Amino acid sequence: MMRIEEDSLGQVLLHEDSYEGIHTYRAKENFTISSSTVDSKMLQAMILIKSAAASANGRAEVIDPKKVTAIKQAACDLLDHTILLDCKLDAIQGGAGTSTNMYINEVLANRGLEYLGHHKGEYQFLDPLDDVNRSQSTNDVYPSSGKIAVYLYMMELDTVLETLIEAFHKKSQEYATAQKMGRTQLQDAVPTTFGTTFSAFATSLLRCQKRLYASRKEITRLNLGGTAIGTGVNASPIYQQAVYEELNHLLPFTVYPADHLVDATQHIDQFVQISSSLKALAVALSKIAHDLRLMASGPRSGLGEIQLPKRQAGSSIMPGKVNPVIPEVVQQVAFQVMGSDLTITLAAQSGELELNPFEPILFHHLFLSLKSLTQVCHVFQTKCVEGIIVNETHCQQQVEQGVSLATRLTPLIGYQKASELVSKALQENQPIETFLSEEVILKLEKAHN
Repeated sequence: MMRIEEDSLGQVLLHEDSYEGIHTYRAKENFTISSSTVDSKMLQAMILIKSAAASANGRAEVIDPKKVTAIKQAACDLLDHTILLDCKLDAIQGGAGTSTNMYINEVLANRGLEYLGHHKGEYQFLDPLDDVNRSQSTNDVYPSSGKIAVYLYMMELDTVLETLIEAFHKKSQEYATAQKMGRTQLQDAVPTTFGTTFSAFATSLLRCQKRLYASRKEITRLNLGGTAIGTGVNASPIYQQAVYEELNHLLPFTVYPADHLVDATQHIDQFVQISSSLKALAVALSKIAHDLRLMASGPRSGLGEIQLPKRQAGSSIMPGKVNPVIPEVVQQVAFQVMGSDLTITLAAQSGELELNPFEPILFHHLFLSLKSLTQVCHVFQTKCVEGIIVNETHCQQQVEQGVSLATRLTPLIGYQKASELVSKALQENQPIETFLSEEVILKLEKAHN
């Protein structure tokens, strides 16, 4: 069985059992761009907004109470998966997200019609635009949904980042006194400890975590209630207040109206700040992963300072070879996040006048960065960091055979003489102590104590 729906462009035939309507049909025809569909958390957030909006419209007495109940029940069915959303809309779409907004409007309307005792498509009894979308616009619903989804993803990232930081702290305690040769420009410098090294890794990630926490506060300010351009056309003051009160009953965090709804509708620089914080985390993770790869290089002809957990065979031609695959995937995710940051920056700065139409690509890449970082932090912790083993004996030998002692000698004998001793020790392949006088050794021990 089929049903006919009509818009200003003409008629289309739809399956009778489909909750989607004509606007969704046209969107799927137009946007076959990528293999990615609209993010599930984005859809979840939009459904919550529609439910809150229905309640707010009821309080403003602009929608019949029976319609309010039908919309809210339909929203519950979608959220608890009584009705499964099978969204085939491409994440990259024109129209500033209108297709996504209309998809949710139509699904809620058609499910609500069933509660009211009518057939799908009988919009004279419950309309996707006049009822489900009452007091709203894509221009305030879509970015508000995106902010809520971003915040939820950031909460998940915060949780896994916390456990990764803790994993490095535990390694710092486990190898607190294990010595290693510190290096600058990949050349021997002065001794340090693995406790210090792992602690530095944890501290860099903690700084990233604090930066992300600070940046996510800004996205609790929504332009919901601003409708088309932030002026609030077709939205009553009662609705504008009530929609936040209703929405905050549904969310695990609190949202507020932006101080300036027109500004919040056309300017989306807060997403650039979040992306920048994600890029900073990606940079930190990439540097740590790269360091672990260097320290694990070998195992015999490289630095060989640590052993990473063996996860899979590393070569189809070299038997026994095991590669540092987890640090490698961490770095690849970091590269992707850095690239997405550029896309997000360009999308944010390309808005025109009262609206930015490029939010779909911005959210697509922001969600990708958040989800990838969340997953890779968990993998990094469980499949790599927790299983690191330090080759303590080998590292101690490297420290003892090194010439870093010359740095401590400089205040006693001067930079030039210390340099000459380093050259001699390296030339004759001897420890630098071999060439020190008893008097200098005593001074060195005194200075050390």
